[in-house]
Amino acid sequence: MDMQVLTVSSKGQISLPISIRKMLSINTGDKLVAYASGDAIMLKTLKMPTVQELEKSLDEAQKWAASVGYEESDVNDIIKSVRKRNRK
Repeated sequence: MDMQVLTVSSKGQISLPISIRKMLSINTGDKLVAYASGDAIMLKTLKMPTVQELEKSLDEAQKWAASVGYEESDVNDIIKSVRKRNRK
């Protein structure tokens, strides 16, 4: 594990050391997600799926939905039931 001490700027910014950026293949413009728990902060790279990966996932989801008998007309009812459960 590579660990380095970072300094927070007056604007609340930090710089990731080049060794960490290279190790994790983080490039200019890449997105990171920050998670906080207690006094710990974790950064995770956010990789957007390629068009091919997205198409594959959608194909798999459509096949699964068809295998359990869902149709496009069921989508709104499913969303409403999930939202209702999450409000409780």
